[in-house]
Amino acid sequence: MKVAKYSLPFISTKMASIEYFQEDTNYLPSNPSQLTQWLLQVASRYDQEIAYINYIFCSDNYLLQVNQEYLDHDYYTDIITFDQRDNPDEPIEADIFISIDRVNDNATKEQAHLEEEVHRVMIHGLLHLIGFDDKTTDQKEEMRKTEDACLSLLHN
Repeated sequence: MKVAKYSLPFISTKMASIEYFQEDTNYLPSNPSQLTQWLLQVASRYDQEIAYINYIFCSDNYLLQVNQEYLDHDYYTDIITFDQRDNPDEPIEADIFISIDRVNDNATKEQAHLEEEVHRVMIHGLLHLIGFDDKTTDQKEEMRKTEDACLSLLHN
């Protein structure tokens, strides 16, 4: 179900498109315009341009199917990011799937609000597209610090 499209000018005369969809869930962000501005701000801070990002909010089962079909993984996850670019130097083009069930469980464990945890996962996906990784302990710590810094931009 297509819900809303928020396109804002980015740096030059080019347009960036960040869209929000729902599949097998009722969840959509309550503040899409603000989130779009925030995501563009973060990308700009890292000298990245966004051509488009589709955020697809879905259920655990929906994302499990995506994980099995496209990545040959048979486990639940909170996020899967598909980078659609041929070259990481090109403007970001991506589809980011977020399991609201998994994020809700994470929020409960972290004693955080659902919306706050959704924002963390959203920025996590964008940071991967920018070039951050989280495979090692040091990378995970750096990713978490960067997520926190990005989240502070949203709250200011």
